[in-house]
Parts: sequence; C-alpha cells; structure tokens
Amino acid sequence: MILTGRRFHWFFRALCILTLLPLLAGAGNPNFTFKAFAQSPNDAAREQAAAQLASLTPEERVGQLFIIAFQGSEAGPSSPVNTLISNYHVGGVVLLARNDNIADNFGLPSKTTEQVNDLVQQLQTIEWDSSLFPQENQLTGESFLPNYIPLLVGIPQEGDGYPYDQILNGITTLPNGMALGATWTPDLASQAGAVLGKELSSLGINLLLGPVLDVLEPPELETASNLGTRTFGGDPYWVGEMGRAYVRGVHQGSNGQVAVVAKHFPGHGSSDRLPEEEVATVRKSLDELSNFDLAPFLAVTGNASSAEETADALLTSHIRYQGLQGNIRATTRPVSLDPQALSLLFELPGLSIWRSNGGIMVSDDLGNAAIRRFYSLTSQTFDPRRVALNAFLAGNDLLYIADFTASEEVDSTTEAIHTLEFFTQKYREDSAFAQRVDESVLRILTLKYRLYPSFQLGDVLPEAGGLDELGQSGQVSFEIAQKAATLLSPSQAELDTTIPDPPNQNDRIVFITDTRTAKACSDCLAQPLIDEQALQDAVLRLYGPQTGGQVSVNNLSSFSLEELELMLNDSTEALQLELNLRRANWIIFSMLPDRPDVPSFQVLRRFLTERPDLFQQKRLMVYAFCAPYYLDATDISKLTAYYSLYSKAPGFIEIAAYLLFGELRATGSSPVSVPGIAYNLNEALFPDPAQIIPLEYDLPAPTQVITGTATPEPPPAPDFRVGDVVPLRTGVILDHNRNPVPDGTPVTFTFTSGVESNSTRQVEITHLGVARTTYPINNPGVIEIRAESEAAQSEVLRLDIPTTGEANLTASPTQEPTLTATLVPPTEIPIPPPTPGIAEPLQRPGLADWMIAVLIASFMALAIYRLGALIGYVRWGVRAGFLALIGGLVAYSIFVYQIQQSDLLPETPISFEIVLATFAGVIVGLMIALAWRMVAQASREREATNGTEKTPSAH
Repeated sequence: MILTGRRFHWFFRALCILTLLPLLAGAGNPNFTFKAFAQSPNDAAREQAAAQLASLTPEERVGQLFIIAFQGSEAGPSSPVNTLISNYHVGGVVLLARNDNIADNFGLPSKTTEQVNDLVQQLQTIEWDSSLFPQENQLTGESFLPNYIPLLVGIPQEGDGYPYDQILNGITTLPNGMALGATWTPDLASQAGAVLGKELSSLGINLLLGPVLDVLEPPELETASNLGTRTFGGDPYWVGEMGRAYVRGVHQGSNGQVAVVAKHFPGHGSSDRLPEEEVATVRKSLDELSNFDLAPFLAVTGNASSAEETADALLTSHIRYQGLQGNIRATTRPVSLDPQALSLLFELPGLSIWRSNGGIMVSDDLGNAAIRRFYSLTSQTFDPRRVALNAFLAGNDLLYIADFTASEEVDSTTEAIHTLEFFTQKYREDSAFAQRVDESVLRILTLKYRLYPSFQLGDVLPEAGGLDELGQSGQVSFEIAQKAATLLSPSQAELDTTIPDPPNQNDRIVFITDTRTAKACSDCLAQPLIDEQALQDAVLRLYGPQTGGQVSVNNLSSFSLEELELMLNDSTEALQLELNLRRANWIIFSMLPDRPDVPSFQVLRRFLTERPDLFQQKRLMVYAFCAPYYLDATDISKLTAYYSLYSKAPGFIEIAAYLLFGELRATGSSPVSVPGIAYNLNEALFPDPAQIIPLEYDLPAPTQVITGTATPEPPPAPDFRVGDVVPLRTGVILDHNRNPVPDGTPVTFTFTSGVESNSTRQVEITHLGVARTTYPINNPGVIEIRAESEAAQSEVLRLDIPTTGEANLTASPTQEPTLTATLVPPTEIPIPPPTPGIAEPLQRPGLADWMIAVLIASFMALAIYRLGALIGYVRWGVRAGFLALIGGLVAYSIFVYQIQQSDLLPETPISFEIVLATFAGVIVGLMIALAWRMVAQASREREATNGTEKTPSAH
C-alpha cells in the first residue's frame, strides 16, 4: 500500500512540523544546538522560586529578607534565635565567634567542629519543625501552615585565623588574601577556595561572607587603620583575577552548596577606617571608582567568564563618597543606605547584567559601630526600624543585623521582632513596597533553590562522615606559604654575599616574637596568635639534634616583644634578654600587624634606634607575618634581611625556618606598594625592559606525523603575498616581577617598509600577557616589524614580499636593547591559545548536518511506513514511522547538545557521527513501536480469552 489522498497530506504536514522543530527552536541559526531546549539551572531555580513565592504569607516573605546574628552556641526552644526562626521565619543566620556561637574554639579540634555542625543542624531542624504544624497569624488571626525554606547559614572566614576567621580550630587554617596575592598564581587561590568551600559545606554552612575584593591603595605608614592583609593586593586586575579564582574554588569545593558574598562593595581599599568601626569618606568620582575599586567586583559579576566564577551576592559597605556624581562638594550618605548612589552603580553594564540574572545585594551589619557613629555624628537617632528600611529601599535585598538595639533597655531580639512586624505591616499597606519585597524574596529563593533543588531537610543537612575529612589540607597552606614568601630587602644576590652560610651549631640565636593574645569567645582562655617558642620549635624540628644537628638547643632562646619593651624601659626583669642579645650571633624577629594599643613594630623601631650596640655586627632578620609596609627606609637599612610572609598560618612559620637556613629561596613579590624599599606596585607591573619580547606569526600549529625516530622537520614558512593579511602575536610579556603583565597593557606594533622607511604604528592591548594584531600587505618589498611596550622591545621580524612568489621570512633580534636573549621566567606561564579569528575554526554541526539528519530520519520513517502498509498494518506503519522519525531527530539533537557542551570533538568526520547518531535514533524509535505492537497484541489476546470480542485495530 502507498500513501495517497488525505493520509499522504496528513503524514506530510506532520513530518514537516517535526523536522522543522529543531530549526525553529534555533531561531534560524544553522549552528543550532540542543541548548535552545535546555533550561539552565538558574532558570529552573527561578521557576521553582516563583512558585514558592506565590505560596508564602506576608510574614514569611518579610522574614526571608533578614539574616541575623545571635548569642550562644545553643538554639533550644527558649532561645531568641529559635523564636526568630520558628515564629518569624527569618531567611538566615550568621555565626560569629564574638557572639560565642563557636564554643571551645581553642580546645579540641573535633569538639569545635562537632559543636558547629550540631548547631547548624539544630537551626535547620527548627525551621523544618515549624513547617509541620499550623500557626496563627498574630495580625489576622488566620491559621496557616508555614512553608519549609532552608536557612542561609553564613560565616565570615577570611583566613589567617583570629580575628577574621570565626572557626579557629578543627578545620584547615588557610592564609589571608594578601598571602594569596603574593603568589601571583590564581590556581593557588582556587585551591584555597576549594578547601574552604568543601569544609564549610561539610559543616552545613552555605553562605560565605567573603572574599574581600577591595583594592588596597598605597598605605600611609602613620596609620594601621586599613584592610591590610585581608585584601588580595593593590592592583585591580590582579585582585580581580585572584578573587575570580577564589570564588570558583569555593563553588567547586562545595559542589555548588556554598554561596559567595564578595565584599566590601563598591570598594573600601582607599579608606583610612576599618569598615566595622567607622564610616569612612573617600574622594572619588564614578569614573575613578569604575577603573579602580569596582574592577574586581565587575570581574566576579558581569565580567565573570562562567557561573562558577560569579559571586552570588555582594556585600555593600558603609562608606561615603565625595564627588561620586561629579560635584566634589557633594557627599553621599553611606552607600549601603543611599538609593541614589546604589542606583548609579547598578547602571554600570557589568552590574546591571549580573543583577538581571539574580545577583543579590547584602547589607553590611546594620547594627555595627560604624553606622551608630554615623548617626551620632550627624545628630540623628539610631532607629533600628528606620535604618533597616533605609537599607532595603536603597537597593539591598538581604539585610544583615547584629547588635541591633537602640538602647540598653531593649534587647537585640526584641528590636529585630519589631522591625519584622514593621516591615510586614508596611507590606500589607503599601503595594509598591510589597512589590519591592517580592522582587528581593524572589532573588533570595532563587539562590536557595540553586543551593538545594529540593527543599527537604535530608537534602539540606550535610552528609554524615564529612567531619572526618576536616583539617586535612594543610599542604595547600604550605604550598601557598612557599610561593608567597617575599624577600623585601636586600636583593637575593646581596643576601647571598652578606650571609654565605646559614646558622651552625656554634651560633647563638635569639628569637623575639610578637606574642599578643586573643580570646576566641568570652569563656575561652587567651591564647597567643604566634607562640613565643613557635619559630624556635620549627628550627629544632627541622635542624635540631634529631634531624642533622645543625643547631644546638642550648644556643637557642626565645623572648616576647613585651620583654623587649621592658628592656628598653630599663626594667630589671629583662636582664636575661639583654645578656642573650649581647652574646647572640643571630637576632630573629617575628612580627604581627602594627597597632597602637599593643607593642609591635613601634617596639622594634625603638630597639633599632635606641640600642644599636646590641645588634651591630650581628645578623638581624625580621619576618613580617603581616603586611610588608610597617618599616621605613631608615629602619630597613639597619636589617640584614627583611622578609614578608603575610600570614601567621602554621605553614608560614615553617617556611620562615627554611628561609633562615637557606633551604628555600623567597620567590614571592609584594602585591602592594612598599614605600620603605621604594617598591611601587604600579611601576613593578610595567613590562620589564630587560626582556626581549618574542614576536611571531599568529598561525595555527601545523599537525606533524612523526614515525620511528626521525627528527621532525621545522614547519614550512608561511606564504604571504601582496593582498594578504599577516596575523601577528607577541610572546608572553613579563613585568618586573616576572609575571604576565595585566590585561589592557598597551603594546605598539611598528611596521617599516620601502626605501623611504615609511612606518605604520598600531596600538593593541594585552590579554593574558599576549598582544595580537594583523597587518595588510599592500606593496612588495621588505617589511620590518617590531613591538614595544613601555621600555621593553621585541626582536625584529623581517618579511620580504616579492612581486611574485612566496615571501622570504626572517627574524633577528632588535639592536636597541643591550641584552641578546629572552629571559626565562622562573615559573611556567601558560601560553594563551591562538586568536579564534586566525586559527582554523573548530568543526561544529551546521545547516548541512541538520539537513542530513532530517533526510535520513524522513527516508527511513517513510520506508518503515511503506513496509507496514505493504504487509497490511497501515495504522501501525504510521505509528512506527512517526516514532522512528522522532527517535532520529531526538538522537541528532542530543548529539549536537553533547558536542556543544564539550570542547572534545570526535576524531572521525562529524557528518559521519551524525549519520550514525540519527540512524541509531531511528532504530530506537522502531524498537519502541515494535514493543508497543507486542503489548497491544498481548492485551487483545487476553481479552479474547476472557470472551470479549473486539474488532482488530491494526487492520
């Protein structure tokens, strides 16, 4: 039987619709992929969030806007945090050591992590239990069953232990941002982020208040009131690169179950006050902010290259700007409370895209000292409800409140409840406000659905056994310490001359350590941040009697800075220290950040000024386990060596011991300017004039087949003629620290041709240290090509374009620089791939491949129908044909989707792979039809057996 009449037209129309579906979904794009049908995780989460939002009461919606800090390490039925979660359905909590949320912080590691894990599970279970029983609305008297929405459990964990880590024991102590920045290796930042993300998710913590993406401007030595080592450094590009890698690591390490809140937006690096203590005022225009402070935040929002590198939220800082909108006399309110300022920032392209994709703004703590002082200095009353409302209307989605009281008479929990009720009442009365609340709650719910696709308690609580793996990643911290350690003064060559040999068994060594103490909780014992014996113990462990006997324990002694201060004050209690200093061959200082309220670098400066008799003709070393800029040039000139290690994490103490004995060389470079050694970061990131920049044709590498032991032949010279365009690229251009120059570094290509030496200049910018350009050949003759960036110059590339035939290509070093060879960087630098416009494009499915798939599926579907009709089963022939057609097209779509999702393409021709995929899909469709036919036939036979007669439907 053949297709005729209505059957043919019906079958043909259906066939056209089915075969055109992929093309229509691709909007006419011949490179259509299955992505057109695929729903991104964010889209799915947003749909789930929208459905969830529709079921929430006003009280539940308002509650989602708040994350709260609370007191204590328990959340029992009578605790305030239990009330806020179960009755007011707050969106999340923040764990802080100062609130005693982490008990036994300096005690047994396992006890600390078990307590944190138990607390997190307790908090999430409170929210779950509250959704099991109806509640009565206090305003309307109506009964409702609350929805279970997982809590955001946040924590600031910036690295380096106290005071910016909250969990000090039981998990891996990671270095701070500046230590990571000193490595100039984003991969190490990613590894640190992955360790933190994995360990936080194992504890059930799903919100990281960090990293700090502020760009630290050159500090003033008179003040220590800046962010210091909390930042990645002082260059916007590198802070952005390290921040992006860190965010990616957190997301990967936690399997996407820890959200990242980058801070302190829009940038606190230029301020002279800590964000937690006082509202700083900075003179900057919007253009200046965009080019400097905002660059790292844009790198993790609209300019991020992947979802993993994208911050989930930004934390707005309490900072004021003078001249933000052009008028230098106009000063904003704190940005966190200023709708005009935030609106202006949200209009920037990168941020607007990120916001439209669900990016969340989180206010900084609305109850901290900075906000209170601002209201006090401006003669305003600190009204918690009004402060929260101002912060929300300014553009924040999530309001972070701690110590949220207007007076000592009312506790923080009561004020929080009053604020929640105030917001709920306004939600019911003000439709515009209600709409604004719904927009923010939709963002928050979308984030939670990205963390947990299913709102079930079992999916939210961490898996059992995860605590056993905590604190096992110390090797990552050690590798970072090894790469970060920086010799500030003198140069390595000078140091090798000054100290040709390390300490020996007869040398007397005095260790003086900044042993300031801290309490991790109100009931915790005070502990030294660096133990007085820490460096001495590391030396004995590595070089003592049990490991080679390079030093004698009787010749080592350790003292604190407090004892040194007593000695400088002529106290009789420090006579032993003075005696040891007089007899010492080596004096080693271990320093922490300068602070006016504790003896620190000011004591060291007094020692250098007042008692030169105790260190002259001795080897005087300073290890700064903090920022590198606390000593001036005069102080540094008195030292034998000045190292910066940036962090006091355990691995850094051990690295200091290796450096002392010359077993390791310091390979890091300061990521911030150091005035005391005339180190200017901006100048250090310029191209190094001592290098000769490689210059080459930007062509795809030829494929060579090597057989046996034959030596591969060099690739043939490219064939350029008049009318061709020459693609060019530099090698990786290095800065003074031997790292790739930042993106955007200008490079000038100079083309000189003809007897009159006509020159053409083209200015390009670098990406990953490499600059690219193209040059059209308009005339025959010799063309000399050079590239230069600042004082760095390239070799000369000569191109001889004959009137006919191939070009004669030569390359020779430029004669201008004194060096004749390119310096090799100490670390391996990845070479960026060739420009896609020049390299042969990757083979992707196109329109021709789609047509092949349609023709194969259609032909086989018609053949299957024809076969069914010929044997008398018209209806089953139609069904089998349609299923075969659908199977073929679905298989094609899946194949294309897999190709687009992967950079690995088939080794065989792609059209052949498409034929196989389509054929396989047709066979699968036919098998489904045959199975359907067999099931239907068996069903009819059973009915016939039961005495039921029916007309066969297959004829």
